[in-house]
Amino acid sequence: MDNPEKFSNSKEVISFLAEKFPACFTLDGEAKPLKIGIFQDLAERLSEEERVSKTLLRSTLRHYTNSWRYLHAVKEGTARVDLDGNEGDLIEKEHAEHAKQQLAESKAKVAERRKEQQAKNGAPRKNVRNKKASQQDKSTISGTNSNKPRPNKRPPPEKLTDEHIAPGTEVTVKVGKVPMPATITEVAKDGVQVQLDSGMVVKVQVDQLRLARSKR
Repeated sequence: MDNPEKFSNSKEVISFLAEKFPACFTLDGEAKPLKIGIFQDLAERLSEEERVSKTLLRSTLRHYTNSWRYLHAVKEGTARVDLDGNEGDLIEKEHAEHAKQQLAESKAKVAERRKEQQAKNGAPRKNVRNKKASQQDKSTISGTNSNKPRPNKRPPPEKLTDEHIAPGTEVTVKVGKVPMPATITEVAKDGVQVQLDSGMVVKVQVDQLRLARSKR
């Protein structure tokens, strides 16, 4: 009998954990603070699971607990849960303040990267559309623009070049049928890690990404 195909990234493992332990892990919505030492519980419960290695499991937990969605859920007095959703110790003030600081620092880093990327790409031109619209209105009033063709639709999003594949680049990633805005946080041999605006961290292939259009 063939061995089952192993998971290759944290996104696959998080989906697996949410399916196997739905009272503990979630893919969207409000996250639940995890019991301290839950890695050992997972290692024991998944000892027969050949698709996930301990190394990947550990890195997946790190990505999950560093996401904005999870850090936002770590509040003083909230109960931590085990794999079956049973409530345990309450989050102490020190842990809540640490999570709040991590969240603020993470958001500040993403904002700084976006600022640097925008500066690198050049500031977008302002009021270009308003100026063109005004010129078209004047031409229409004077009767000189009646046969002028309409402007073409916006071009499709650009594919990423080697120059763009770097932390801080604003991109769109197709999640389901809808492209979602995200920011590259890490580039590895097996894919590119991005953080969605919701705070969720996923790893995807470069061909799934497109360069985000400049906001005008």
